[in-house]
Amino acid sequence: MSAKEKKDNSVYVISMVIMLLAVGWGFLSPASFGAAANNLFNFLIQNFGWGYMLFMTFFVIFPIGLAISKYGKLKLGPADSKPEFRDISWFAMLFSAGMGVGLVFYGVGEPLFHFLNPPFGAEPGSVKAATDAMRISFFHWGLHPWAGYTVIALPLAYFQFRKNGSGLISTLFTPLLGEEGVRGPIGKAIDILAIFATAAGIATSLGLGTLQINSGLKYLFGVPQTVTVQFMIIFVLCLIYTVSAISGLEKGIKAISDLNLFLATLLCVALFLLGPTISILDSLLTGIGEYLSNLVSESLTLAPYGGPFKKWLGSWTLFYWAWWIAWAPFVGSFIARISRGRTVRQFVTCVLIVPALGSFTWFAVFGTSGLYLQLNGIADIASKVSADISTGVFEMYMHYPLGMAMSVVMVVLISTFFITSANSATFVLSMYSTQGDLNPPKSKMAIWGVLQAALAFVLLMSGGLQALQIASIAAAAPFAVIMALACYSLMKALKSDEEVSREINN
Repeated sequence: MSAKEKKDNSVYVISMVIMLLAVGWGFLSPASFGAAANNLFNFLIQNFGWGYMLFMTFFVIFPIGLAISKYGKLKLGPADSKPEFRDISWFAMLFSAGMGVGLVFYGVGEPLFHFLNPPFGAEPGSVKAATDAMRISFFHWGLHPWAGYTVIALPLAYFQFRKNGSGLISTLFTPLLGEEGVRGPIGKAIDILAIFATAAGIATSLGLGTLQINSGLKYLFGVPQTVTVQFMIIFVLCLIYTVSAISGLEKGIKAISDLNLFLATLLCVALFLLGPTISILDSLLTGIGEYLSNLVSESLTLAPYGGPFKKWLGSWTLFYWAWWIAWAPFVGSFIARISRGRTVRQFVTCVLIVPALGSFTWFAVFGTSGLYLQLNGIADIASKVSADISTGVFEMYMHYPLGMAMSVVMVVLISTFFITSANSATFVLSMYSTQGDLNPPKSKMAIWGVLQAALAFVLLMSGGLQALQIASIAAAAPFAVIMALACYSLMKALKSDEEVSREINN
């Protein structure tokens, strides 16, 4: 890289200006900021919902096809390269970065919400509504989100570790644009878009995490749900995740991710043993069966004739698809950074399929435990979730042994999920704004850490959860096209790479 390239901070400067303008607008005029975001949201859902569905379906098919092809045994790195991290730590980091607080936020609340508001014609509160609710939750948190991450992470890992490319999203387009094109205005525009999408996606998760931590503190200790409290939560966690990102992959991010996976596993196993164990097992198997049976049809189902289902799609499925796309650049970049030495087949299995099974297990344990209380008349959790979805897990815990203790640990888990998502994003945003440096400077990580927190707080001020959802959908719209082109670029590079041909033919 030339001295001129090293001094080119245009991506960093332009991205920073855009972020500061967004934060300033939201802070000075939250009402107009929220209204503008809402108008954009309605426009995208009305006109491009089909695009989200089509792209996400393709993202599921592409990596599976690549893994079972002749390219499956190809290593992401030189043929003699070894993985940088142990399998368990690698999985902990990619799972923590990929799911974040969303899994905890929606684990109880989403199935109960669909139970009371079934979109596919079941009677509200019925056994059929419960079955549909679990299938829908599995669908939203199954293969699709991880597929979005995979189609960015896989080509990035290939170009980084086999072609010595940078960690920039624009690097993926070298076969299409050439070296000069990647360094030119088009390449810079792609990187700026990646930064914007990342910032909006992570701000959504940080906002969700803040709301749920506040709900947990209120439920456990009577702490009020106010803007001041939410600001303090964001401020304290911002300090922690920024310091952990600055500490590096090994000391900071890896350590907290390991803790995160331990706490999540502990809570999941504890509730499985203390809750309705048999119902959970039945729900897991039934849910996977229902999910696989309806995967194709639900992946392509829209509302061409309008009606209530159209609104439901915008609030749930299309929101999720946009959210996963918004998360794809940073999660994909982070997963690529930690995946050197893995084969394509190992990569797809552990980034696409295994995490989906983990999500199924989580929803089966937590969602079924909430539905069991509701269906057996033990507690009316669903109505409380409808009023405030963030309280679902705490309401549910109070009706099981060791509920208070598990609720306290859950608040800690939400905080560690918050931290792992944010420190991963801080690392990646800093990488994007330093020409793809895989070990970005600490000063830039500190700046991005603070800006992420500021954007999350501004979005909360501008309309709470709705504003967070809208921001992620807006940011994701153009990035879906970039993800599809990245798949094409990877295939073009693989077919023309003589070294790849020799390796897969040996």
